Amino acid sequence: MRVSQQYRLKRKQAELDFVDVPLDTDIPVFVEPTAIRAMDTPWSSHCVALLQNFFGNVLDAVKSGNRTRAVSLLSSLNERNDFHLGYSSGKSRGHAFGKGSAKSVWESLLTSKAAKSGVLSDLEDTVLLIEGVGADMISDAVCNIIRAPLIEYTQDMCRYYGIPMVANVSSGPCWDMQAQSWRSRHIELPMPKGESLVLVPKTIVRLAGAYDVGAYYRHYLLPEMQRQHLASGSGLVEVLKSKKRRVTKKSLMKHYGVGKDVVAKLTEDNPDVLAKYKSERASEPSPPISNNKFAEIEGGAKVQLFDLYKAVVTVSPGGAQAHKYERAVEGLLSALLYPSLVHPVRQAPINQGRKIVDLRFTNAASAGFFCWLAKHYTAPYVFVEFKNYTEDVKNPELDQLSGRFSKSGGQVGILICRGVSDRKKIDAMCRDTAKDGRGYMIVLDDADLEILVKSASAMHYDAARTILNDRFDRLVL
Repeated sequence: MRVSQQYRLKRKQAELDFVDVPLDTDIPVFVEPTAIRAMDTPWSSHCVALLQNFFGNVLDAVKSGNRTRAVSLLSSLNERNDFHLGYSSGKSRGHAFGKGSAKSVWESLLTSKAAKSGVLSDLEDTVLLIEGVGADMISDAVCNIIRAPLIEYTQDMCRYYGIPMVANVSSGPCWDMQAQSWRSRHIELPMPKGESLVLVPKTIVRLAGAYDVGAYYRHYLLPEMQRQHLASGSGLVEVLKSKKRRVTKKSLMKHYGVGKDVVAKLTEDNPDVLAKYKSERASEPSPPISNNKFAEIEGGAKVQLFDLYKAVVTVSPGGAQAHKYERAVEGLLSALLYPSLVHPVRQAPINQGRKIVDLRFTNAASAGFFCWLAKHYTAPYVFVEFKNYTEDVKNPELDQLSGRFSKSGGQVGILICRGVSDRKKIDAMCRDTAKDGRGYMIVLDDADLEILVKSASAMHYDAARTILNDRFDRLVL
């Protein structure tokens, strides 16, 4: 049974911002540090700071020979069975640096020149250099280090989707950057089947880790060794009939051997190779798992955007159905605009709580229209207002949305309504608002949503660009 089934959310994975995990086992996806860094949002920045601070403390303990502290830090990374990610054939279990593995990992770090010299600088580097560390262990470790922001995210999602929480639940060890230690506290969390549950955003999980020791060895370290052996004229150099000189990777692997011990030694002698590998991985992060791929992993039906669209247009216009309309559009937008817009907050307070906006998305786009928007305009968040009106929206409704904008929070919003009879007039009003410096508003009606759905269903990667970019151009050109 999955979270959505346990709490009768009546939503498929595509309509949910979090990973809809099974409650009795794990789902084979992994939290990826490079994915967190690629998000570039306030939430992800907090997570990155926690990861860097924690592992910096571990490395400091290694360099100073403080064995007791290092083991203590690593031993607190034992998962409490509340993330439900990774490999498990039966009951969910963690694979992080718990009590059983902390000592062996520590011994590897203690003798690692890479750790002492600074070559090993990030937690995920251990996948390449430390025996026994893989994507599942890194994923569980990251979840534990960023447990505090994941708990806050879980609480947001519970409020958004109506998932009940239980008070006075132990948080488990949370890394405290100020105290430089683990701290536990009592909080609110969902407790399905009597066990705590911490939800994880879809945007930070991947099917595999970004770092692959085999690819790193074969495609980065060995080419550098080829260059060095050719330059030195070593005994591994072969001269072909064409008089071309070469050093084969096969001969290098026979000469150096294979395994993480070999990779670690070569990396310690050639730290620039690791720096190049990390830079290229960071510049080309793997994309988030698609909604269809999630459905395949979970063995469920793929999302049908037209079904979500029909749920919107079958709602009768008028104030009596406003709540139902908002929920239907929210579900459609979550599926349609993922992974660009994430972490929805309903009735989000802004301006220190003095104003409320119907819906606020975090802009986490790494490509496409919303990425372009964030680079050229103030758009860390995108605000959405819903108007289930039978008539055209007018200036008061537009002013209501523009009044939610700010220089720091964002100056871009979308107003969703049922129909627009005079598009030129609406565009002119929105253009006037933009020219006055009061923000940028895009008005979409039922027909526009249908265009977006058709574009996405036709496999356009950035469906949003087909109409949102055109509407935005009308505001500024």
